Amino acid sequence: MSSIFAAPTAGPVPLHLIARAEAEDWLTARGSEVQNAAKTQNWSGKLGQILCLSEQGLPVRLAIGYGDAAERKRKRFGAVAGLPNMPDQVFELVECHQDWAEEFAVAFTLGKYRYDRYATNAVPKAALICPAGVDAEKIEAIVSGEFVTRDLINTPANDMGPAELEAAARDLAKTYAADISVITGDELIAQNFPLIHAVGRASARAPRLIDLSWGTSGPRLTLVGKGVCFDTGGLNLKPGGSMGLMKKDMGGAAHVLGLAKMIMAKKLPVQLRVLVPAVENAIGGSAFRPQDILKSRKGLTVEINNTDAEGRLVLADALTLADESPCDVMICMATLTGAARVAVGPDIAPYFTQDVDLSHEIATAATAVDDPVWQLPLHAPYEAMIEPGIADLDNAPAGGFAGAITAALFLQRFVSETQKFVHFDCYGWQPSAAPARPKGGVGQGTRALFQALPRILNL
Repeated sequence: MSSIFAAPTAGPVPLHLIARAEAEDWLTARGSEVQNAAKTQNWSGKLGQILCLSEQGLPVRLAIGYGDAAERKRKRFGAVAGLPNMPDQVFELVECHQDWAEEFAVAFTLGKYRYDRYATNAVPKAALICPAGVDAEKIEAIVSGEFVTRDLINTPANDMGPAELEAAARDLAKTYAADISVITGDELIAQNFPLIHAVGRASARAPRLIDLSWGTSGPRLTLVGKGVCFDTGGLNLKPGGSMGLMKKDMGGAAHVLGLAKMIMAKKLPVQLRVLVPAVENAIGGSAFRPQDILKSRKGLTVEINNTDAEGRLVLADALTLADESPCDVMICMATLTGAARVAVGPDIAPYFTQDVDLSHEIATAATAVDDPVWQLPLHAPYEAMIEPGIADLDNAPAGGFAGAITAALFLQRFVSETQKFVHFDCYGWQPSAAPARPKGGVGQGTRALFQALPRILNL
């Protein structure tokens, strides 16, 4: 049995998930005692409301309101809003619509996450037996992968630099018997990764390229994640307010490592490769400068018009390497632009792809698992904005228009052989606590991708 679920036990507390429209009939069928309890507790089936029936001070039955469609649209995972207040008991879901069971199981187990590396942070004590008909192994893979993502993002940069990110990848490789190699420091120059080296060379913590592979048969899937472990902005120094959350600038790496864990834990029949350029964008005598022109692994030259647009630089070299061995699907994930957040806010992960079928499968899966994403256009007329004339590409076009799109167009220049390519511009942070998502690091788009992969790859 999965470790995130309670083992079947004698006498679990029955748990009912009841929609608002069904609440009155449900109460009527259970008689006056239950109806009186509902009146006392002001329970009407509203989303997340808990009705606790007790005997001798111990819960003997729990009903959670599932609200109506409008409530559920406004509050993702709202059914588990009261999880921290649920009694310290083992619960068994005995009544709900079957198509709600998996969603509830995911929400419940995600809601158990707490980051406690530096201070005590009590985990909700209520436990759930895996509902009938729900794939416990699948939920375990999803939740454990998401927890990897959250832990990596939440860890501050003093304890999550390029070396520590490498260590996390090596731990993952060891767990699943994956192969891993790492190119570090000046060896990046020797092996032709000049942009990764340029961005990371000013830091006392050496830049590196992490390369993990797993699986020997099946379609080829490559994940590329931005691993900027802290971003000062470089010589174009960020103001303090903008620098405050830059521990999460390795969120793309956290996302692909979390997704990789889902894939390997579920033993999907794929040939998986994960590439993470891990750097710290620091200030020093060797820092790259505005107006520098740098040559990429692909041979394209890049004019640096803002050293704070460093993520697309390190990704460019990693994407080029990935594209040298064309795969069936390539997925890039990065905390790349503030423009993406202006466009869609913190809850939605925008993505970019030219492949219509790939886009459709991602969007369909995202809706199915309540992991919101939104496609933004790779608008070809904006290509001119990233062409400065003095070099092949501009890393930070002036004017501020369409920042997420121009960044995606920049990355696309480094993927010419792989036909199915998608780039996600993730925020990776929950600004305030919400059901199943404590304040802090959070995955975006990974559950949607995991859901979509079997159809995308014809597994």
